[in-house]
Amino acid sequence: MSAAAPARVQVAGWGWRYAGRKRPAVRDVTFTVEPGERVLLLGASGAGKSTLLAGLAGVLGDADEGERTGSLSVDGAAPESRRGRTGLVMQDPEAGVVLSKVGDDVAFGCENLGIPASEIPTRVASAMDAVGLDVPLHRPTKELSGGQKQRLVLAGVLAMRPGLLLLDEPTANLDPEGVAEVRASVERAVTADGATLIVVEHRTSVWVDLMTRVIVLGADGGLLADGAPDRVFAEHGQTLADAGVWVPGLDVDLPALPAAATDEPVLAASPLAIARSARTVVQAGLDVQVPRGVATVITGPNGAGKSTLALTLAGLIPEHAGVVEAAPDMAGRGGRRPIRWTSRELLTRIGTVFQEPEHQFLTQTLRDELAVGPKALGWSPTRTAEVVDGLLERLHLAPLAMANPFTLSGGQKRRLSVATVLAASPEVIVLDEPTFGQDRRGWAELVGLLQEQIAAGTSVVAVTHDEGVVHHLGGHRIALAPQEVRA
Repeated sequence: MSAAAPARVQVAGWGWRYAGRKRPAVRDVTFTVEPGERVLLLGASGAGKSTLLAGLAGVLGDADEGERTGSLSVDGAAPESRRGRTGLVMQDPEAGVVLSKVGDDVAFGCENLGIPASEIPTRVASAMDAVGLDVPLHRPTKELSGGQKQRLVLAGVLAMRPGLLLLDEPTANLDPEGVAEVRASVERAVTADGATLIVVEHRTSVWVDLMTRVIVLGADGGLLADGAPDRVFAEHGQTLADAGVWVPGLDVDLPALPAAATDEPVLAASPLAIARSARTVVQAGLDVQVPRGVATVITGPNGAGKSTLALTLAGLIPEHAGVVEAAPDMAGRGGRRPIRWTSRELLTRIGTVFQEPEHQFLTQTLRDELAVGPKALGWSPTRTAEVVDGLLERLHLAPLAMANPFTLSGGQKRRLSVATVLAASPEVIVLDEPTFGQDRRGWAELVGLLQEQIAAGTSVVAVTHDEGVVHHLGGHRIALAPQEVRA
């Protein structure tokens, strides 16, 4: 079957306000994308980039979900009637995984489009190879790492060969090799098929040379810039950087903390084996030291067990072999083993920020979410309010204090999830991809805030693919290599 013809996109005075929100997520946006154009869609966190992509994919919902103004069209018709022409990779890979087996999930979109059954296996194999997803077709999707799920979802979309390819932060959770593979696979796909491409991505340097055009959404509506990449960044570089856009070649003005020894560990384990399931041990024989009062960054390729190690150190999943022990002064009623501590003991000792922010939201407003920890610790209303207000202001979330956490952008959700842990002032903070989805300004605020926590004596453990985080947090590094042992 030949590739679909590239799609044409028209956006005219378009805006969207989510139900229950006073302010629109995006408003007064107008532009046209001609068939075959490759557009890098930029803007500060919360400017409405993901909302616009969801609108173009026809998945925003009806009037019960929100209120729209203006119009969107794909090939001259409403996006809802063109879903077979559009492939969307959403910001949260979990939301794009449908079926329990890898091969079935990649084939799902093709089957829905009525692609001949004889052609689907070839498309599935080609798409998986294109994104570098080297796992068996029968592998359960629940056993994949976050980065592997991101490749899985992209493979499912590429297998459909859409005329309009919409990618929302497609490399956010990937290791450097994965970033290069996904970038190359997208280039191959659009070169071969001629598909129209719109990419939302904070890693502008990864994509800019593939793009024919850059469109920048303004935080208060409309467009900040629109044109060829070189011209946009040359003419508006500093203005865009001040607005939160990552501009190639402009570094963030933050100090780099020094490396640290492991003389006084706050957490330690040796030999340690960790597992995602009873059947699959992802790392064994680890000698892990988390020094007190500095950062420990956990790095390595997707699937190496970084998140599993972090959750094991945090006392949230049991060790497969070996014992994680905290320093004697951190012992609780369950002794020195975090896995035996109560939730209240963990709250003040080890706070955890999950890879998927939604997994830790409990309330209906940002203000209430930030107050959960302080209230559980019995803090006074005055002290709680001071902490909550300070974090809302520091992380640029104050205007959204009464919004539902689930209506935030990906970058805003990440900042909120970090803030909920900081609110309880634990001795150790474990963060999984803390800078995921952050614009330039949010990234600087988060990393600067973590540097302040370290200066105050907090021990920080961060799983990251972001070399900027590694550079600026310094401290101690645990580098994992792929290692899989069947139990």
